Amino acid sequence: MNTTRPIFILLLAGTSYLAAQTTGQRLFFHLSYILAGLPLVALIWTWLNLRGLRIERAHTSLRASVGEYIRERITIHNRWWLPKLWIELHDESDLPQHESGFVTYLAGRESTRWTTRTLCTQRGRFRLGPTRVISSDPFGLFRFSRLIPGSGELIVYPASEIIATFRLPSAERSGGASNLVRVHSVTPNVATIRDYQPGDGFNRIHWRSTARYNRLMVKEFELDPAADIYLILDLNEQAVTRIDAPTLLAHERAGVPWWQRQPTIHRHVSPISTEEQAVTVAASLARTLLNQDRIVGLLAWGERLEVIPAEREERQLWKMLELLAVLRATGQHTLAELLIAEGQRFGRDTTLIIITSDLDPRWLAALQHHLYRGTHAVVIFIDPQSYGGRYDPAPLLNHLIALHIDVYRLQRGDALADALRQPIVVTR
Repeated sequence: MNTTRPIFILLLAGTSYLAAQTTGQRLFFHLSYILAGLPLVALIWTWLNLRGLRIERAHTSLRASVGEYIRERITIHNRWWLPKLWIELHDESDLPQHESGFVTYLAGRESTRWTTRTLCTQRGRFRLGPTRVISSDPFGLFRFSRLIPGSGELIVYPASEIIATFRLPSAERSGGASNLVRVHSVTPNVATIRDYQPGDGFNRIHWRSTARYNRLMVKEFELDPAADIYLILDLNEQAVTRIDAPTLLAHERAGVPWWQRQPTIHRHVSPISTEEQAVTVAASLARTLLNQDRIVGLLAWGERLEVIPAEREERQLWKMLELLAVLRATGQHTLAELLIAEGQRFGRDTTLIIITSDLDPRWLAALQHHLYRGTHAVVIFIDPQSYGGRYDPAPLLNHLIALHIDVYRLQRGDALADALRQPIVVTR
C-alpha cells in the first residue's frame, strides 16, 4: 500500500485546520473535516470492495500441444448488494503469453465473465492461477489486493504430426508378420535385395538376382510389426545449440514491410534450438509409429535416466508425450553413455532411431557395437550449424553413411515430412 497520498491529504487537512484557527473562516473548518475523513472513507471503501467476491475458473481442457490455443473462462460474482465500482483481476499463471487480467464494474449481486485465448508457444507443465483481485477507491488513496488459490495445472505437449513419408529400413527380424507373435523364423515379406556382405547367411542369397547381376545378392525383409523400436533422444547439454529468441524475432520483423508488421505478440512457435527440434521429432515419430501399430519405446538421459519400455498399448503415446513435455537438455551424460548403459535392451529384434545433434564421433563406437550384434539403426541428425553452430557435420554424417546407416538431416526451417522422406547421400 502506498501511503504517500493519504499522508498528503492529512497534511492538507492539518493546514486547513491551522488556516481556520488563524482566519476564523468556517470554510477552512469544513474543508479540514472533509480532508481528515476522506482517508478513512477511502480505506473502508477499498476494504469492502474485496469482500463478498467469488471467482470461478473453467477450462476447455488441461491438455494442449504447442501451436494450439487454450481457452479459459473466469467468472467473478458479487454476492453483496453493495456495488463494486472498480475491480481488477490479475492472473498470475506462469503460462507464457497468458493474458494478465481485466478491470470491471460489478453492480450488487451481479456477475461478469472474462474469456482468455492463449497460444501455447512452449511445452511443459504450467500453473493456472493463483488469481489476484485488486481494488482501489475512487480517489486512488489506497490499493488492496487479495490472492485466490489457483485451479489446476496445464500440460503442453510438444508439437507432433503424422509423418506419412517416413519409412524404416528393411531388415531381417524374427517374428510373425500376421499374428504378431514372435517365432524363430524370418518374416516372409521380402522388401528388396542388396549386395552380399560378409556375415550374411547363405540361405538369404537371392539366386536369380545373383545370376542376373553376376554378383552375390541377398534378400532384405520388411520390418516385422512385432520388432521393438526405441526412440533414443540425446539430451546432453553440451550438444545443444540455441538461437536467441528476441534476436530471432527482431530479424523476422525486420524482413517484413512496416505496414505488414504485427504488434509484438510472441507467436513464434517454431523450434529455436536443436533441443526443441529433437523433442518435436521424437513426438512426431512416436505418434507415427504407434499409429502404425508398432511396438515403440523411448530412452532419454536428462537430469535422470528416463525409460519407457517398448509397448503398443493405447496409453503409450500419452506416456511419451507427457514425458517429452517436461524433458530438458540438462543432462551431463553423453549419447555414448546412454547407448552403453541401456545396451541390454537391444537385440536382433530391435531398431534404434537416434535423434541427436552431437558432433562428437565417440558415440559411433557404441553404436557400432550394437550393429555388430544385429541391431539396426536410423539416425535423425538435427543440424546444429543451421542454429548458429560453427562446425560442419558433414564428416560425421559421411561416417554414418559409410556404416550403411540411414541418416536423415534436419535443418532449421525444414518441413519435417520433407526432411524425413528419404535418407541423405554422401555430403560435402
